[in-house]
Amino acid sequence: MQKSKPFRLTAFSMALALGLAGCAVGPAYQRPATPEPVAFKELEGWVPAAPADALERGPWWQLFGDPTLDALVAGVEVSNQNVAAAVANYAAARAAVQQERAALFPSLSLTLGADRSGVRGQGADNRYRLNLGGSWEPDVWGRLRAGVTSAQAGAEASAADLASARLSAQGELVSNYFTIRALDAQRALLERTIAGYERELQITTNRFNAGIAARTDVLQAQTQLATAKSDELSLRRQRAQFEHAIAILVGKAPSEFALAPLPDWRVTVPDVPVGVPATLLQRRPDIAAAEREVAAANAEIGVARAAYFPNIGLSGSLGTSGSRVGDLFKLSNAAWSFGLSAAQAIFNAGATRAAVAGAEARHQAAVARYRQTVLTAFGDVEDQLTATRVLAQQQDLRRQASEAADLVEQQIMNRYRAGQVGYTEVVQAQVTALNARRSLVQVQSDRQTVAVALIQSLGGGWHAGSQP
Repeated sequence: MQKSKPFRLTAFSMALALGLAGCAVGPAYQRPATPEPVAFKELEGWVPAAPADALERGPWWQLFGDPTLDALVAGVEVSNQNVAAAVANYAAARAAVQQERAALFPSLSLTLGADRSGVRGQGADNRYRLNLGGSWEPDVWGRLRAGVTSAQAGAEASAADLASARLSAQGELVSNYFTIRALDAQRALLERTIAGYERELQITTNRFNAGIAARTDVLQAQTQLATAKSDELSLRRQRAQFEHAIAILVGKAPSEFALAPLPDWRVTVPDVPVGVPATLLQRRPDIAAAEREVAAANAEIGVARAAYFPNIGLSGSLGTSGSRVGDLFKLSNAAWSFGLSAAQAIFNAGATRAAVAGAEARHQAAVARYRQTVLTAFGDVEDQLTATRVLAQQQDLRRQASEAADLVEQQIMNRYRAGQVGYTEVVQAQVTALNARRSLVQVQSDRQTVAVALIQSLGGGWHAGSQP
C-alpha cells in the first residue's frame, strides 16, 4: 500500500496538468473594423462592360491580348529575384510554424555514455550508461498554442507578401512593356516626320537657290530637322533604359536581352471589372498581409499573458548502467524516474506586466497599419478610376486636335509653296502637328498604364487565403 501512494500522486498530477491544458489566456481574435463604403465614388455613371469574373479565369495580363507580353510575364515567376526572395521568406515562415507546433508534443532523448576511471596501481574500472529521457510541457495556459497561432498568421502574411511581390513585379514589367511600345510608336512617328522634314529642307534649299526663298527659310528647316533627329535619339535612350529594366525583372543581364521594335502598335485597353469596395479587403494581398499581422500580434498578447501563470513540466527517464556493455540490457540494472515541476516568477519588477503592455501596444500599432492600408487601397482604386475616365475623354480630344493640326499643317505648306506665307508659319504648323500626334500616342500609352495600375490596385485577381 505504501508503494501505491507515489503512483497515485503522479497520476493525480498528470490528470491535473491535462485538465488544465487548453485554458487560454489570450484575447479572442476579431478582424478590426474598417471603413467600407457601399460603392466607389468614381464609378458613378461609369460601368465597365467586361464580365465580373474576367480577372478570375487566368493571368490578368492576358486581358491585353499580347503574346509577346504573355511570354515575358511568365519569366517573372521563375527568374525574378525579388519574387525568389519572397518565396524563400514564405518557406521560412512555414518552417517557423512547424517549429512552434513541435513544442506542443513531448520530446525524447537517448543518451549513451562510457567512462573509465581508476587509481594508480589499483587498475581501472569501466562504466557504461544507457538512458532514455523524455519531457513535456503541457500547454496549460495556451502559451504554446498562441505561439503556433502567431507563427501561422505570420506564414499567411508571408504568403500575401509573396503575392504582393509577384504582383508588383508583374505590374512593373507590363507597364515598362507598354512604355516601350509607346516609344516605338513615337519613334516611327518621328522617323516619318524626319523624312518629311528632309524633303521640306530640299524644297526650301531649291527655292533659295532659285532666289525665291530667303536663307533664313533654309536655316529654319535645318534647325527643325536637327531638332527632330535629336528627339528621336532621346527616344532611343529611353527605350534602352526600359528594355534594361525588363531584362532585370525577368532575371537576365541587360546584355542578354533584347525586345524587337513594334512600330505598328495596337492599343488595347480592357474594361476592368471593379466590383464593390468590400471585395477589395479579400482581393488585395497587402491588405491580407496587414490583417494577418494583426492576428499574429493578437496571439502574441496571449503569449505574454501566460507569463502570469506557472510553467508546468513533466519529465521521466529510464536507464541502465553497468561495468560491461552486456549489463546495459539487464532488467536488474534498470532505474526509472518521473517528475512534475512548476515554476512561477514571484518578483520581476513588473517585467511581465511591461511585456503584456508592449504586446498590446504592438497589436494596436498593427491595427492602425491595417486600417491605413485599407484606406490607401480605397484611395488607389478611386485614383485609377478617375484616371481611366479622364484619359478616355482626353484620347478623343487629342485625336480631334491631331487631325485638325494635320489639316492646318497641310494648308500652311500649300500656302507657303504658293508664296502666300513665310516659312516661320510652316515651322509653327509642323511643330504643332507633331506635338499633337505625340500627345495622342502618349495618352494612348497612359490609358494602358492606368489599366495596369487599376488591376494592381484591385489585387490582380488574387484572393485572401490563396496559397502559393
